Amino acid sequence: MSIRPITDTLRLLRAGLFLDECSEKLAEVVKGVDETGKAGKITITLDIKKAGGAVSVLAKVSDKTPEEAPDADLFWPTIEGNLSVDNPNQRKLDLQMAPTRPSEVRSVDPEPGEVIIKSA
Repeated sequence: MSIRPITDTLRLLRAGLFLDECSEKLAEVVKGVDETGKAGKITITLDIKKAGGAVSVLAKVSDKTPEEAPDADLFWPTIEGNLSVDNPNQRKLDLQMAPTRPSEVRSVDPEPGEVIIKSA
């Protein structure tokens, strides 16, 4: 008699639900790795003990799914110890909207060569 593949045994645990749980955890880790570029990990643990004439198998699955780190806010410290969104060592620019000139809208009349100019 040959040794059975471990997947056959995993399929027997918790009537197949353990293998489904492993598959879900694997998919979560793969998605996390793909989204973050960080490494992930899935661990399957089988605790096997003698139970009279039989053998008890306790199956556990755990994962370390990488997660995106939240974005940090950037502030500048002031002399007083406060935080500011503006760099206190940089002078402010007095920016203003540039004046706009009226523009012309040109359209071609259906008559060949006739151009109509309208001021907007």
